[in-house]
Amino acid sequence: MTRFSDPSDPRAPLPEWVQEACQILRDTPDVSQSDFTYEEAYALPEEADTFSIEHSDSEYAVERLLNRGYLYEANGTFRVTETTLD
Repeated sequence: MTRFSDPSDPRAPLPEWVQEACQILRDTPDVSQSDFTYEEAYALPEEADTFSIEHSDSEYAVERLLNRGYLYEANGTFRVTETTLD
């Protein structure tokens, strides 16, 4: 089981590359105090040296993370939801 899956959630676990995009956003310096614009949230995974995706894939990943609650939107910006992962 991946750490982005919940056995009580009937939805399929997030794809590995979406999980990687989330980790990239989490690993951004001062992420707990930062918000991301749409452009930044899409660009950070695209610019990562270890991750290669297209802009449309980045948008998809951000939308999936938003829908699952790993990101939240406030006043037109995104923040990473604080979670404790096992």
